[in-house]
Amino acid sequence: MLRSKIKDLAKANFSEIVAIRRHLHQHPELSYEEVETGKYISQKLTEFGIEHEHGCAENGVVGLIKGKNSSKKVIALRADIDALPITEANDVPYKSKNEGVMHACGHDVHTSSLLGVAKILDAVKDQFEGTVKLIFQPAEEKLPGGASIMIKEGVLENPKPVSIIGQHVHPPLEAGKVGICPGRYMASSDELYMTVRGQGGHGALPQDCVDPIVITAHIITALQQIVSRNANPTLPTVVTFGKINSTGGATNVIPNEVKLQGTFRTMDETWRYQAHEKMIKLAESIAEGMGGSCTLDIHNGYPTLFNDHELTARTKANMIDYLGKEQVVDLPIRMTAEDFAYYSQKMPACFYRLGTGNKAKGITSPVHTNTFNVDESSLELSIGLMAWLAIKELDG
Repeated sequence: MLRSKIKDLAKANFSEIVAIRRHLHQHPELSYEEVETGKYISQKLTEFGIEHEHGCAENGVVGLIKGKNSSKKVIALRADIDALPITEANDVPYKSKNEGVMHACGHDVHTSSLLGVAKILDAVKDQFEGTVKLIFQPAEEKLPGGASIMIKEGVLENPKPVSIIGQHVHPPLEAGKVGICPGRYMASSDELYMTVRGQGGHGALPQDCVDPIVITAHIITALQQIVSRNANPTLPTVVTFGKINSTGGATNVIPNEVKLQGTFRTMDETWRYQAHEKMIKLAESIAEGMGGSCTLDIHNGYPTLFNDHELTARTKANMIDYLGKEQVVDLPIRMTAEDFAYYSQKMPACFYRLGTGNKAKGITSPVHTNTFNVDESSLELSIGLMAWLAIKELDG
């Protein structure tokens, strides 16, 4: 039975994939700098005898595994390969050797998993029809996002997949489980850069000044009304400012200007751009009405990640078939963002979560922290399940 064979292959390749994951973890590279990571992936695919090209979006790698009647149907699997600017605090043998850089979002797991999937699929390619495209994508963590660049460079062409599946580690979910959510799953993510200008002076003489800090306070509060009074309550929206700096201010000095950085996130692409216009108009009018001025620059980030209903339903059924119903969890929407969303805007896509936590072992730290780690037992499930999902999707 093919499912049993895949599970056996996952078990047989487990140790090698753990070793690959640890190598990647020790040698993380930042977004757009994944030179050695790309070379390493290419080297492994060459060792495995898998057809591939290295260099899409500079450091990306794209492989092909062709089954019988390879042109019948093509589907894609994606893993991201970049790391974060974080200094690792874990005391483990495979701790990052690159000071200030860490695989704190699990991309080492995603990459090693897809390499494991490649080995499994290559071993059974005479037992399925169609082609699996393997996308090892750089620069997920930084705008404009490696996915957007790879798409522009033709990663979804020649051959053209009809659907794409990706996975992401999820520490809140115990190893051995996976999670999934149909429809809108992750938010768009835009960056806000605002400058509020006034006229500085002595803090004891505000009547002689135009205080940009007071103006800023009014703008921040008012922008929350975009959420509470304009957004559709069924489509979550978030406006957050995480950084505020004044130029030349002190305890007794009113500054000339204030600079802010923040994020705007929502679950609807139409409302997203309507909100941009409302935020700019509101901020500018408040500043002008208080005697100052304001510039709000909005840098468009990743779009909404939409899990195709039909593909996600099939994927969930195939997960249950492989793991059992009790191991497959329904997840809520998330206001975090992922550049996998670019693929979901182009074709039916499904992005699911791999449980990597283990409370008994103290593996509970969230992603993007300096103590993030995973229960490596999840790698055996990861490679077997994704291989199974790919084959079942080709059969569908």
